[in-house]
Amino acid sequence: MRQPFKQHPFPISVSESPSRAFLSFGVGIAFALLALAGCEPAPEAEAGSPSPMEGVTQEVMEVGSQYHNLRVERIVDGISNPWAIAFLPGERILITERDGALHLLEDGALTEISGLPEVHAQNQGGLMDVVPHPDYEANGWLYLTYSKGDSDGTVPALIRAQLEGSELTDVEELFESNTVTSPGRHYGSRVLFMGDGTLLMTIGDRGAEPARAQDTQDHSGTVVRLNEDGSVPDDNPFVGQEGYAPEIYTYGHRNIQGIILHPETGEVWATEHGPRGGDELNLLVPGTNYGWPEATLGRDYGTQEQFGGGDSDRHLPGMEEPVWEFLPTLAPSGLAVVSGTFDNWEGDLLAGGLRSERVLRVVLEEGAVVHIEELFTHDLGRIRDVRQGPDGAIYLAIDDSDGAIYRVEVDD
Repeated sequence: MRQPFKQHPFPISVSESPSRAFLSFGVGIAFALLALAGCEPAPEAEAGSPSPMEGVTQEVMEVGSQYHNLRVERIVDGISNPWAIAFLPGERILITERDGALHLLEDGALTEISGLPEVHAQNQGGLMDVVPHPDYEANGWLYLTYSKGDSDGTVPALIRAQLEGSELTDVEELFESNTVTSPGRHYGSRVLFMGDGTLLMTIGDRGAEPARAQDTQDHSGTVVRLNEDGSVPDDNPFVGQEGYAPEIYTYGHRNIQGIILHPETGEVWATEHGPRGGDELNLLVPGTNYGWPEATLGRDYGTQEQFGGGDSDRHLPGMEEPVWEFLPTLAPSGLAVVSGTFDNWEGDLLAGGLRSERVLRVVLEEGAVVHIEELFTHDLGRIRDVRQGPDGAIYLAIDDSDGAIYRVEVDD
């Protein structure tokens, strides 16, 4: 049972986290000591060899929230636009960088992993998600998404591979979207294992032609469902139906970059970018049309009028409404469901925000949002990924050219 939350000393609309205290120790001190000793910093390590994280700015931040006091520690910094975090046995962590690098964090050292396919990194495209197979300890498969192609056109693609030392081996391409598009926008590319031998992969509308999200033969603007080897499950909702790509699970999406399988209900929840406004929390039901761009709560970037003008509406029959619209704009990326060590957050969602630079704790009851608390508002930067680790802590990836990974634990 949840305990009564700690009351704020001032009124707020959407609940914000109170009280923050910082303890920071900059790398400048370390370099000053080196200079006094007549030494120079060690040269940068080559790819494939461990690079000790001696340059990490050791920042610890204490944050109050409604139910828990939190300790936030930076565990990695100096990485370029980290996109995803994954956990391996032996307290190892994988981190993708959008520009095409994959790192292994082990015993406080970063090792760059070789063997990736050629990644076309441009604007929003690059190396994106990394997710271990649920039975990774037995089969060793890692699943990764990336933008495949060149400056003339790219597609979101899915591979799987084995990790041997500091190299990916046995790389298999499992899937690529069926329409090549000018590079740079709306890739989606989150992966979710369903626990039944299948996985979901989100694919954005690719930005240039939003109406493609309503084309049921185009993978753009959809969630696809695949078997773990990339084949099409026989029970997908549109298998055998004329005019539908058989991989499609749901469609009418703009750009989903947060997706989870709720362990208590078995429901699939997703956070989705809107245009100006219209960021959504959706409950995904197979075979459902979620409306974009014909039905959207978002506004046009230029005119601030209804997106699409006379060709769109806020609500249309036969198109699923979002469970929640995030206002003000969240720019959602990364989604986790909490269990274990955060007793009073059990079953809640944690939704990361890029432009908003915050995490929202979303409380659900019977499929409805009943409460939202803001966390880390403008404290850490653009939140790209949110994951709960096997140690029970929450891990956050900060999307910046000088990005970082933070670890959050209860400090009651």
